[in-house]
Amino acid sequence: MVRALRQESRAGRVLPFVVTYDGELVGQLTVGGVQYGSLRGAHIGYWVAQDFAGRGIIPTAVALATDHAFRTLRLHRIEISMRPENGPSRRVTEKLGFRFEGERREYLHIDGQWRDHLVYVLLAGEFPDGILDRWHQTQG
Repeated sequence: MVRALRQESRAGRVLPFVVTYDGELVGQLTVGGVQYGSLRGAHIGYWVAQDFAGRGIIPTAVALATDHAFRTLRLHRIEISMRPENGPSRRVTEKLGFRFEGERREYLHIDGQWRDHLVYVLLAGEFPDGILDRWHQTQG
């Protein structure tokens, strides 16, 4: 997996990140499926260790990655998809201002079955001061 991520990263199609908290590895985030041309978009996937969930770590990481994708990579569209029963991921996207766009039926093959996913989207320019700034303002 690491070898494939490195290869995709060198090709500019994936940006893999580790998520740390107080110097400890607690999760991972990937900006994947990076496409330029007329789409200029990507998707974000992430996970966090259960002991660190609910501390604002993943919303902060997603905000940082989204700002980087919009400002540095000059992407236009970021998608995050998750299984419908994943309430914590839904809350992350909603806290950050991602907008529900729809459901993808039987989107990914997970645990031996095709699983539905919900899709949330954010477009460049929706929050001109950045997603991290918006996240910090909502925490005040």
